[in-house]
Amino acid sequence: MNEKANRSHALLCVSNGYKPPNLHKWGPGVRDLYALHYIMSGKGVLETRQSSFPLKAGESFVIFPHAEVYYYPDPQDPWEYAWIEFKGEEAPRLLSLTELSPDKPVVPEAPHHLGPLFPTVPAADAAPFEIVRAESELRLLLSYYMEHYPKSTTIRPADYAELAKEYIANNYWKTTITVADIASAVRIERSYLFRLFKDANGMSVSAYLTAFRIRRACELLKSSGLTVKSVAYSVGYQDQLHFSRVFKKATSHTPTEYAMLHAARAER
Repeated sequence: MNEKANRSHALLCVSNGYKPPNLHKWGPGVRDLYALHYIMSGKGVLETRQSSFPLKAGESFVIFPHAEVYYYPDPQDPWEYAWIEFKGEEAPRLLSLTELSPDKPVVPEAPHHLGPLFPTVPAADAAPFEIVRAESELRLLLSYYMEHYPKSTTIRPADYAELAKEYIANNYWKTTITVADIASAVRIERSYLFRLFKDANGMSVSAYLTAFRIRRACELLKSSGLTVKSVAYSVGYQDQLHFSRVFKKATSHTPTEYAMLHAARAER
């Protein structure tokens, strides 16, 4: 088993290990981090204050911070498992994307063997790349739990509008982006998205995209020192003249006038 010094990370691998089939047990007690266990063979039991969970090969369980647990092997068929302890601000968010929770800390047998995916935690004096690599391997491992045991959620109509806005914020600079692309990205029919988006935002998707681009162009013209051509391309317009026409319609100024106006204000 390797252990690391306590450091401030969004996601930090603390320690890991492998437990061969034996009669090792732990608890009752609590921990101040997360501990994910994957059972490779045999059987055992996890007990919490609320429930008892019989477990077998292929299944997994998580110890949540400050949750009192007691776990032990089946005396006739003791389990063998791999485990990883981790912590960090991002840990609860990643686990919230799975079925795992303090009330349901176990998941059924995985569709394939997950043992080899458990990362090895580097030593306390490890190089930065080793720490980052271990964190990346932990994210990969957790991504399989998100895939195989996703948290069941119901998307409300308003959520599609928010997803579309998020997609625009991340892709507005692409010159070829279309409303059809946005609808496809949020997995909804285009005309249905049009109605939902307009109800939620008071404008169409295409109008919102244009407004977002112009707002970003204003920010760049105020402070970046970029040419109008570069600003146009940076916000998704290949044609500088078309950009200038759209910009003037939205702001009553050409891009050059807008940049000069704010430059003069900054000098006062």
